[in-house]
Amino acid sequence: MHISSESAILYFGTPVILVSTVNEDGSFNLAPISSIFWLGWRAVIGVGSSSQTARNLKRNGQCVLNLASVNEVAAVNKLALTTGSDAMSPWKAARGYRLERNKFELAGLTPQASETVTAARVQECLVQQECTVAAMHGIAEDEAMLKGGILTFELRIQRLHVDASLLLDGNPDRIDPDKWQPLIMSFQKFYGLDNQQLHASTLATIPEKAYRSPDVDKARQISKITALSET
Repeated sequence: MHISSESAILYFGTPVILVSTVNEDGSFNLAPISSIFWLGWRAVIGVGSSSQTARNLKRNGQCVLNLASVNEVAAVNKLALTTGSDAMSPWKAARGYRLERNKFELAGLTPQASETVTAARVQECLVQQECTVAAMHGIAEDEAMLKGGILTFELRIQRLHVDASLLLDGNPDRIDPDKWQPLIMSFQKFYGLDNQQLHASTLATIPEKAYRSPDVDKARQISKITALSET
């Protein structure tokens, strides 16, 4: 039986990506995200507007999407609750985020030169996508409490790097899904495709209720109005 729910998080399982960008001083920022989807050779990501990733994308217009596999779960977790921005948002500060300049070093990952963008690839990631920004849009522009807090970036992929171990035998332009084991985040926790939690998640120390947005309350009001109209 279905029941009405007000879960503050609706992350039902999305891939974990390490987004690398270039800071103002030429150093590299590295941020784990799981708000992403692809259509063709376009990707759309969602990030906080005050994040270093957003600042770098608005200024430089370039990034690399490094797709994490289950093998990188420990490295990804080391980046949790860190930010490269010295203008940390009150939301992050209240939830224990800390400033970290050397993201690659912290995670024990290796920067690798890209071919078409200035941002670095993550050598350990088996799939890397060099991208440029095609468009930027705000999210929740209709809600005063949320307006300006989140940005989506449409990214055009202009170079795809895939480790040979993932390719379909005899076909360099086909990835064999039986060989690819993506790292998945589901409700703040790390999973592979076998549905077993892989690694304790630092991000999961933030209570889910901390993510509750005014949209939940708006949905509740809509439910009340609907119920009244049916009586």
